Amino acid sequence: MKKLVPILFLLIFASSCKSKKTASSTSRQSHTINVNTNSKATSEAKTIVKYAQTFDGTRYKYGGTTKKGMDCSGLIYTSYKKYDVSLPRSTSGLKSTGDWVDVKEVNVGDLLFFATSKNSRKVNHVGIVTNVRTGNVEFIHASTSRGVMTSSLAEKYWYFAFVQARRVL
Repeated sequence: MKKLVPILFLLIFASSCKSKKTASSTSRQSHTINVNTNSKATSEAKTIVKYAQTFDGTRYKYGGTTKKGMDCSGLIYTSYKKYDVSLPRSTSGLKSTGDWVDVKEVNVGDLLFFATSKNSRKVNHVGIVTNVRTGNVEFIHASTSRGVMTSSLAEKYWYFAFVQARRVL
């Protein structure tokens, strides 16, 4: 009987260790963005975006504006300054610059603003629209974790963090 108790215990324990977690793709869900793809980007906007993309892969550095390190507003400031477009250096300054644009009307070169802090709708992140196509808006920005990179507004994280779009050109 004493030998039977540990065996029963082991069988009960082994049968209760099955994983009940199922695979889920909710962290990478995508959303469709209804955009007007008829409007054309200006050549100036395309040139600015092309220059911003030269910083792709640059590491994140708070306050940075060079290839050695860059933050989100530094990317905007540097990219536009190269083509003599004067913009504020900070995200808080940028969020009221230019004209408000409905997300359905964004175009290459427009700025997208996000609130990425938990439980806050205060704008603290910015990116430049790089591509607009049916159901999707892509933008370049400086991520604190991955540096300068291109992301999609259709990604769940950015879709829910989006606050506003502004046109500065």
